[in-house]
Amino acid sequence: MIKIASIQTDIIWENPKANKLEYDKLFQSLEPVDLIILPEMFTTGFSMSAENIAEKNSGDTLFWLQEHSKSLGACILGSLPIKSNNKFFNRLYVVKSNEIQYYDKRYLFSMAQEDRHYSKGKKELVFKLKGWKIKPLICYDLRFPLWSKNKHKNNEFDYDVLVYIANWPAARSNAWTSLLKARAIENMSYVVGVNRIGQDANEIKYNGSSRVYDFKGERMDDFKDNMPSVQINNLVKRELVSFRNKFPVLKDADDFNLLI
Repeated sequence: MIKIASIQTDIIWENPKANKLEYDKLFQSLEPVDLIILPEMFTTGFSMSAENIAEKNSGDTLFWLQEHSKSLGACILGSLPIKSNNKFFNRLYVVKSNEIQYYDKRYLFSMAQEDRHYSKGKKELVFKLKGWKIKPLICYDLRFPLWSKNKHKNNEFDYDVLVYIANWPAARSNAWTSLLKARAIENMSYVVGVNRIGQDANEIKYNGSSRVYDFKGERMDDFKDNMPSVQINNLVKRELVSFRNKFPVLKDADDFNLLI
C-alpha cells in the first residue's frame, strides 16, 4: 500500500515566498504519508513571465522541498518555472530527501503562448516508491494519450500510478475529469489529478476538480470544487494486480516506440 496526500489549493500570483508559507502551514498538520502532490507551478501560478520568476535548477524552492521531504519523511512532487542552460522549463520535481528527479513538461499550451516562453521536455519519467512505479505528467499533457500510454511487456507494466498536476481552467473542467477517468481505464492504473483553485492575475478561474481514480475508473476521493482540501488516499497494490490478472487487456495492445 502507498499513502498519498493530494493538495488542492489557491496559488498567490508570482509570489513564491507567500505560497511557500501557506504550504508550510499545511505541512504542519499533515498526517504521515508516502507521497505529497502539489499543483503545477505551485509557487507562482501559470505565469508566462519566465524571465522574471524562473529559479535556477538548484534554487531556493528545491532546497525548501528537500527540507520538507526530510522532516516529513515523504516524497514531494510539484512543478516550478526553472532556468537551465539558458532555457526555461515547466519542470516537475520529485524530491525524496537528497534524491532528486525531474520531468520537463512535454506539451506546451500554445493558446497561452507557453511554447513561446518555455522549452518542451524530451524525456519521460517513471520513478519508484515503496515498490510502486509512478509516472508524473503536467496539465496539457493530459490531452495527448500516447504520451501516457502504459505498456505491458514480459508480465511487467510501465507504471502503476499516473499523476497529473495542473492549472486547468474551470471553463474546461469537464474535459479534465473525463480525460483523467479515461486514462485510468485505458492504462489499467490508478490516476491522481491535482488542480488548483482560485483566480489568477489574468482573471482565469480554477475550480480544482482534483480527482483520484482507481484502475476501473471509479472515483476514490471526495474533493469539492472551489474548496481548499488535502485528500489522503491509500492505493492498494494487490487490488491493482488482481484486476490486471483477471482482465489482461493491455496484452492485446499494439507495441510501439515514440520518436521524440
